[in-house]
Amino acid sequence: MSIIEAIIFGIVQGLTEFLPISSTAHIIILQWLFGTDFEGLTFEIILHVASVLAVLLFFRHDVIAIIRGFLRFLFQKDTRERASFFFGLYLIVATAITGVLGLILEDYAEAFLKTPLVIGGALLLTGVFLLIIENIHYRYTRSVNEMNMLDAIVVGLGQTLAVIPGISRSGSTLITALALGIERRTAVRFSFLLAIPVIAGSSLLTIGDIFQGGFAEGNVVALIVAFVVTLIFSVIGIKWLIQWLEKSKLYYFAIYCFAIGFVVIFFLDPAAV
Repeated sequence: MSIIEAIIFGIVQGLTEFLPISSTAHIIILQWLFGTDFEGLTFEIILHVASVLAVLLFFRHDVIAIIRGFLRFLFQKDTRERASFFFGLYLIVATAITGVLGLILEDYAEAFLKTPLVIGGALLLTGVFLLIIENIHYRYTRSVNEMNMLDAIVVGLGQTLAVIPGISRSGSTLITALALGIERRTAVRFSFLLAIPVIAGSSLLTIGDIFQGGFAEGNVVALIVAFVVTLIFSVIGIKWLIQWLEKSKLYYFAIYCFAIGFVVIFFLDPAAV
């Protein structure tokens, strides 16, 4: 892999990981276009670790507050930290559901779902749900203090759909939370914070690949460049999406998903590139 390719992969991973347009689909599409086949999982792990680090940096104050509040409520019975405790508990429950179901479905997804028809169709489906959620005529009024265990379970189930390439992890959690009536700010915060244990967990499960000769699959310099670029553009993507959702609608992401989905289905043949 060249340095230029590493930069492009880093930019795409960083921007698409947290936008509701599926980073997995975009990375697969880039592989097809560049004729690149990652042997092992080292490169994907590097990209995901960079994305997780970006979330931790951006939401470091939230993460510290939730962990501190969770422990104070649990061990010191500090009722002032009740909201932090339950928010942390909901993150744990949603993560557990996604983790268990993801492990069950992962092999199937790897074997059968990375095709233009499936990825393009999943992008179209993501676009449809983005349109639907913007046309639900009720206010998203439930705050973080009004979330409950059912919300965590449903969001966890929704996030599991992201095992299908083309179904966005951030999009599925955001859409599910909004459909449950959770206010946008809380839905976005829950979606981003949920990325930390989910992406970190999936990376840890496969990190052994790095220590089994995984670095042999590419230039170490290219891997470092991809990591740094992904980190920078992940932070940009997080900040941009938060600002976007405060002022604009999800329609534009839906249009983008439709456009890319049709291109993948009708014009992209991996065997021909």
